[in-house]
Amino acid sequence: MLLTDRLEAGRRLGERLEYLRGQDVVVLGLPRGGVPVGAAVAEALDAPLDICMVRKLGVPQQPELGMGAIGEDGVRVINQEVLRATGVGEADLERVEAQEREVLRRRADRYRGAHAPVPVAGRTVVVVDDGVATGSTARAACRIARARGAARIVLAVPVAPLDFTGRLGEEADELVCLHTPAGFLAIGQFYDDFTQVGDDEVTACLRQAAGHHDRVAGTGPEDREAEVAAGAVRLRGRLTLPAGATGVVAFAHGSGSGRHSPRNRFVAEGLNRAGLGTLLFDLLTEDEERDRANVFDIALLAGRLTDATAWLREEPDTEGLAIGYFGASTGAAAALWAAAEPSAHPAAVVSRGGRPDLAGPRLPEVTAPTLLVVGGADTRVLDLNRAAQARLRCENRLDVVPGATHLFEEPGTLERVTELARDWFTEHLAPARPEHAKGPC
Repeated sequence: MLLTDRLEAGRRLGERLEYLRGQDVVVLGLPRGGVPVGAAVAEALDAPLDICMVRKLGVPQQPELGMGAIGEDGVRVINQEVLRATGVGEADLERVEAQEREVLRRRADRYRGAHAPVPVAGRTVVVVDDGVATGSTARAACRIARARGAARIVLAVPVAPLDFTGRLGEEADELVCLHTPAGFLAIGQFYDDFTQVGDDEVTACLRQAAGHHDRVAGTGPEDREAEVAAGAVRLRGRLTLPAGATGVVAFAHGSGSGRHSPRNRFVAEGLNRAGLGTLLFDLLTEDEERDRANVFDIALLAGRLTDATAWLREEPDTEGLAIGYFGASTGAAAALWAAAEPSAHPAAVVSRGGRPDLAGPRLPEVTAPTLLVVGGADTRVLDLNRAAQARLRCENRLDVVPGATHLFEEPGTLERVTELARDWFTEHLAPARPEHAKGPC
């Protein structure tokens, strides 16, 4: 049997585990390769997905060979057979363990952020990896789940050695494996695509799985298509409102991108998790986009953002909410231009890799607290932002993300942008008072 990739492996495992659907199940994926497999299983079972933080302890001269594993809650598993066969001493073992403990801590912080692990006490836990070799990491994960009070543990993997049951039968209440071939050498030999999974893919899987589960459970935010009136045209958008939202952020996309911009959607999801609503919409119609001059017509884009602001204030679901602007590239100039309009009056503005200089003479007229976020390696744009900041008279701050280029493609940089935007908006977006309620109490 040859699996195409981890996604196919997860889908096939999900089909095998269909009998668990409808039960109180939590899926735990083992980072990093087990997370995309676990995400597909969680989707098939309509179950929440979390990570179970474990790290293989690789033999110093053969790091692909596991001599044990460590995990959260102080769990430690040592494979004595591998130690004897390789001659690894206690000092080398302790050194490797110390290194892996630090990696485990950093990755747990990155994957989970401020979120606590999904509770597993009294529930059925499905531990998923992309395969089993020595079994040390799977054993550690099962012990973590058991220590946290799991009522039942199912260890599910696409491929494992023939003696899979003998190795791990005592750790789980049930073992599920699609294939236990003879002549097993390495997990990767049974995948057509066994590309290493990166940290960004892990966090993306967790975000997407959380959104899917929330929609199925009916606990997620209101998320609907919207048609924004802007003068004589109608602009397509998507409005997302968490329950009890304290404000809503309208996104101004740059360089011709629209509501499907993956970077802005990434930031928007982070704001949604913080209880803020978001409106991602196209500032231009499809016909208008064909003329590249429109992409750089800051006055036109700002006018569309001002119209969207009026639309938000009239919508029943967003009436009374404070409004913020998030602008990227040329969209940042449009956001600042619009912010200078007395009729718009946003509560806060955030610019990501923006061109605030294109807002020109409007900058001194902006009154909304403004955060400028620029990549440290985006030197030209950084200089432009510094010059623009000097012209702002409102509350403002310039934050530089070290090592980031213009599109914030480097690992962890877009997450940092999201954190900065979240903190700025939550600080400055208090619920607005309706017009009729203004004045003395």
